Amino acid sequence: MEEFEKPQVSMEEDTEMEESDAVENPKASQKSSSDSESSDSEEEADQNEQLLALEYELSTNPSNYDAHVQYIKLLRRSAEIEKLREARENMNTLFPLSPEMWMEWAKDEASLSNESNFESVEKLYERGISEYLSIPLWCEYLNYVQEHDPKVRDCLADGISKARNLFERAVTAAALHVSQGSQIWDAYIQYEEAILLTIDQSDIQAKEKQVQRIRSIFHRYLSIPLASLKSTLLAYKAWEVEQGNSLDAEPGDVLGISSHVASGYQKAEEMYNARAHHEEQITRQDISESERFQHYMSYLDFEKSFGDPARVQILYERAITDFPVSNDLWLHYTHYLDKTLKVGNVVKDVYSRATRNCPWVGELWVRYLLCLERGLAFEKEISAAFEKSLKCTFSTLEEYLDLFLTRVDGLRRRISSASGDGVLNYSMIRESFQQAADYLSPHMKNTDGLLHLHAYWARLELKLGNDLIAARGVWESLLKTCGSMLEAWKSYIAMEIELDHINEARAIYKRCYSKRFSGTGSEDICHSWLRFEREFGTLEDLNHAVQKVTPRLEELQLFRLQQESKSFTGAIDQREQTLKNTSRERRKSGSSAIDEQPPAKWQKYTSQNKKLHKKENTQGLNLAEANDGEEKEGKVEKKVNERQMKDTKNTTSRLYKDQCTAFVSNLNITAKDEDLHQFFSDVGGVTAIRILHDKFTGKSRGLAYVDFKDDEHLAAAVAKNKQMFLGKKLSVARSNPKQGKRESLAHTAPGEEASNQSGGHGRSVSKESGEDSKGSRGRKRVENIQLKGKNTFAVPRNVKPLGWTNKPGTREEEDEKPKSNDEFRKMFMKT
Repeated sequence: MEEFEKPQVSMEEDTEMEESDAVENPKASQKSSSDSESSDSEEEADQNEQLLALEYELSTNPSNYDAHVQYIKLLRRSAEIEKLREARENMNTLFPLSPEMWMEWAKDEASLSNESNFESVEKLYERGISEYLSIPLWCEYLNYVQEHDPKVRDCLADGISKARNLFERAVTAAALHVSQGSQIWDAYIQYEEAILLTIDQSDIQAKEKQVQRIRSIFHRYLSIPLASLKSTLLAYKAWEVEQGNSLDAEPGDVLGISSHVASGYQKAEEMYNARAHHEEQITRQDISESERFQHYMSYLDFEKSFGDPARVQILYERAITDFPVSNDLWLHYTHYLDKTLKVGNVVKDVYSRATRNCPWVGELWVRYLLCLERGLAFEKEISAAFEKSLKCTFSTLEEYLDLFLTRVDGLRRRISSASGDGVLNYSMIRESFQQAADYLSPHMKNTDGLLHLHAYWARLELKLGNDLIAARGVWESLLKTCGSMLEAWKSYIAMEIELDHINEARAIYKRCYSKRFSGTGSEDICHSWLRFEREFGTLEDLNHAVQKVTPRLEELQLFRLQQESKSFTGAIDQREQTLKNTSRERRKSGSSAIDEQPPAKWQKYTSQNKKLHKKENTQGLNLAEANDGEEKEGKVEKKVNERQMKDTKNTTSRLYKDQCTAFVSNLNITAKDEDLHQFFSDVGGVTAIRILHDKFTGKSRGLAYVDFKDDEHLAAAVAKNKQMFLGKKLSVARSNPKQGKRESLAHTAPGEEASNQSGGHGRSVSKESGEDSKGSRGRKRVENIQLKGKNTFAVPRNVKPLGWTNKPGTREEEDEKPKSNDEFRKMFMKT
């Protein structure tokens, strides 16, 4: 089947056809033209509206990158040349332009300008290649120069020299690009081949020289690991054949070429094979940006391991082109250059680009200033970079502080070494400090950074400015904003002491000892004043300081005791609440444990309850025997308790035997053992003093025991009762531990006596129920139950087993007759 070919129509025939259609159908043509005009007017109105909106946005927020891009696109579409040029310049003052934007700009200017404006377009290309590495932009630049520069186009000597220098620059900047560097080499060879064609055939020497130049470029080309190595080798062999050199080897074989070229080619091929995997990873299109970034970093580590700075730098440039606003990448790049190149225009240029791409990173600006100083840049350039950095917005105030300090450091070093360019003086340092203080003081109150800034400032006022009044003024200005900062006062005092201005330092102590500082700062400044007077002052100065400081320390101690008491009370309340919550949870868990017991335990618990009820309802032989066993056990336990109480009484009597002790109360909490010893010095005979302290806080409870060697001295001490001691009326009495013991026994609860009187019979039920509780609920048995109110029916009767007889003279005779419930009730009601 034959294809249908559409007849070719020329532009003139097409025009004639349109005119004939318009003549034949004038109404239709008028309608179509009116429709197109209306659509164009609507589109133009919409475009103007967008332009006005973007202009307003850029006037209010000039750092909006996307707004700049959209504005330039609309202006380019509307063909407003002057506004477009101005918009591009405004954007480039704030941001670096992408290689695509530079190519568009250069092409637009080239299409409008003539050969006389060639230099303006050339400058645009120069600006573009200085911001990012772009092989297409380099190729466009090279082509533009070859086509539009008259000297280069006519192959004049100056033009050829200019073109070759430009190609060498391109080779240095981009020819090591593994995947795209071959484009630069191919363009270079094509240009030299074009020159070869212009040489007269009769000028054999010039022609041979040009052939050798092209051969040298090929040899350099084949020694670089590029993706097009094999095709380059084929092109080289074909070129050699064109020059009349016969090669015996196969086209893809290195045999037949010179040994040094073959060696370089093989080495380059090995290097490319080692990098092919990394090249494949960074050029993949099916991975995320973060993954591509990680592949770049791995590739960089690989290149750094070979120690070739040129290859590392070209890879950094490729990564920067793909990730222009990655501050980590710029920091790594500049750090590498500082370590390898250290100085030079290359490093300075990279820092300049880094601060343009990531102006919000304070560390880049700091290192940029250091780079300029290492490169011996003029003060005008350094000052311009510093002023530009202050217009940026950093994330932390510490970055601003570091920037100001770096600026001052540079000025100090150059002034001290007299290495400046004749315009440096100390007033510049003072202005930088003042600018830093004005900016940072409202935002960094009571911080170490602000203190460091002012301490540095005051020291330079003394060392470089030789102005003591200015140095004191620096500290006074700091104290206005950071008066509650202890270290500020101490640093001010330290400066005066270092200058041997003792009276001035003492005056500062008098100003600040009564101020309240955080933590223990108030106590520290008081002790520091006393130490200062001991080391530098007279005895009169020391006494005066003690008179001032002592009341202040007492006031601070009392305040801290109150605060600690409040915190301790709060801790106790919290602890009690925790205990209540814990006990409540335990009760809940205990009750749920009964419900969740396995069937075997539940049957055991039920059987025990049945046995208990059976024993309570039946006064038979089994209950009597059980009570008898419990009674015997209770007697043994009672004897053990009595023995323990007897041992305690003996110990107490031995402890207080022949000892005369006074009990002192209403004691001032600040009193110490020495104070009490001084109080009883007129009595004499004091052998020991024991002030009681709280076991939790360790503070005095206002109570004490004072031991005397005999009753005579004790009586004299008691006679001092109600005397004033440290502002309080002291209470002194004879200490009698036995009386205190009897009072504690006299206040024993009736329930306890009743429980003791009930003997072993009261414990039998308690023990049995305790065993049940232990078996079912896991709780401990409670002894010495106190019975209060009218619930006395629960007290067990004094049941005796069969065959039991009273022994005369024993206590059991009193309980020989069992008591009824009414008798028990009356007995307990009397108590």
